Amino acid sequence: MSDFYKDHKDDLREESGRDEYSFSISGGSGYGDQYDDISPKKKHTGLKAVITILCFFIGICGGYQIYRFLNATTMDIEDITGSHEELSVKSSTEVTSPATETITDAEISEDMPSLISIASRKDAKYLPDIVDEIMPSVVGVSSTFEYTRTYNTWGWGGIRTETETQHPIGTGTGIIMTDNGYIITNAHVIYDDSDYKCGEAIEVSVLFSNESEHPAKIIAYDVETDLAVLKVDEVGLTPAEFGNSDDLRVGELVIAIGNPLGFELYGSVTSGIVSALNRQISINEKDMTLIQTDAAINSGNSGGPLLNSCGQVIGINSAKMSNSYSSGQATIEGLGFAIPINNAKVIIDDLINYNHVTGRPKIGITSTNVTEAYSRYFNIPMGLYVKSVTEGSAAEKAGIMIGDIIIGIEGEAITTSADLKRIVNKYKAGDTITITVERSGEDIDIPLTLQDAAESESAPRPTDPFGFLDESEEN
Repeated sequence: MSDFYKDHKDDLREESGRDEYSFSISGGSGYGDQYDDISPKKKHTGLKAVITILCFFIGICGGYQIYRFLNATTMDIEDITGSHEELSVKSSTEVTSPATETITDAEISEDMPSLISIASRKDAKYLPDIVDEIMPSVVGVSSTFEYTRTYNTWGWGGIRTETETQHPIGTGTGIIMTDNGYIITNAHVIYDDSDYKCGEAIEVSVLFSNESEHPAKIIAYDVETDLAVLKVDEVGLTPAEFGNSDDLRVGELVIAIGNPLGFELYGSVTSGIVSALNRQISINEKDMTLIQTDAAINSGNSGGPLLNSCGQVIGINSAKMSNSYSSGQATIEGLGFAIPINNAKVIIDDLINYNHVTGRPKIGITSTNVTEAYSRYFNIPMGLYVKSVTEGSAAEKAGIMIGDIIIGIEGEAITTSADLKRIVNKYKAGDTITITVERSGEDIDIPLTLQDAAESESAPRPTDPFGFLDESEEN
C-alpha cells in the first residue's frame, strides 16, 4: 500500500462521509485495486450474513402465516356456505315464523288440484266411469238420401237431357231416450236442406255400441230447432240420464261423445269446459240459443250427448264454427255448440206426441226477398214480396194479398225472410201483431192474429208476376 494512502486514509474517510460503497469502479485511473483494498465490504460481511438470514427467516414465517390465513379463510367460507345450505333446507321444511309456513315443492304439487278437479261438480264421477255408463246409450245414425241431378250431353242426335240419381250417405250420432227405442238426434242428420236439397232421408239405420245395426223410423223433426226423434223396434235398451242445463256454469267441465268423421271413430270421447251460456248463434239463417264449449266437436258428432261431470246429458251437440285454410285466416278451434237439454225437452215432447212443434206462430204465406237490385229495377221498396197466401191461414184472414210487399212488423223495418222470422218468433200462436205492407204505392197497416204452424197447409206456388228467380220461403 502507498505511503500517500496510509498518510491520508483517515482524511479520505472523513471527506467521503460514508462507511460503505454501493458501487464498484472498473478501470479508469488505475486505482481500482487500491479501492478494492479500502472497500468496507470486508469489514461488514458478518452483518450482511445476519441480515440475509433474518430476511430469509422472515420470508419463511410470512409465507407460513399467509398459508395459514388463506387456509383459515377457505374453511370459513365453507362453513358459511354450509350454514347457508342448512338454512336453505330448514327454510323449506320448517316454520320460519309463528304466522307463516313455507311449503315444499313436493307438497305444492301434491296439494294443488287439477283442472279437471276444479272444473267438476261436487258430486262428480270419475271420467272413465262416466264413459262406461253412457256408452250403451250412444248410437251411430246412418242416413241415406236421394239426389237427382239433370245435365245435358252431346251425342249423335245432338244435345239431349239426362238425369242421374245418386244416394249419398250421411252419418251422425244419437242418444237413446227410452228403453223402448226412442232416440234423439239433430234434424240435419236425417233431413238435408243444403244446396243439394235432398230433403228427408229415404232410409235411416242405427248402430249400437254392441255393433248391432237396426233400421229406424223417423217419428218427426223440426228444422228450426235442429231436433229429430227416431224409433227402433227394440226393448230393454239403456236410456241416458238427463240433467238440468239451467244449472250449468261457465267454466264447468263437460264431456262430448260422438262419431266424428264416421263410424270408424265410433264413440270418440272429448272433454272441455263450458265457454259460454245462452249464445245467440245464427245457423243457416236460423237464430238459436246454444251452449258454447271448447270440447272437440266435429262432423259426425251431431246429435251426440254433451255431459256434465256427473254423467248427465245437459246438451245435444249440434254445430262447430270453422273456416278453411284457403281463406287466409287463422284456423278456428274450440268453438263448439250444443242445444241445451231443457230447451230441447219441450220440442222433443211435441215431436213425439204431436209429430210437430205446437204453439209455433205462422203467418201462412210464401215470399221472396226484394233485394236492392230488384228494388231499383222494378221501383218497389225492399222487403218481402208475397208470392202466395195459404187458404184459411192467418194471412188470408187478415187480408194480405199476393203482390203485397211486407216492409215492417210491429213498427220494425224488415228486408229479408230472416228478419220476419226473428220478429214473429218472439210471439206465440194467438197473439195479434201489426204488419205493414206496401200495396200499389201505399203503406197499409194490417192487424194479424198469428196461427199455430200445424194448422196451416202450404198452398201451391202461383205464377210470379215479377218473374223473380229467387226460391220462395214459407212464413
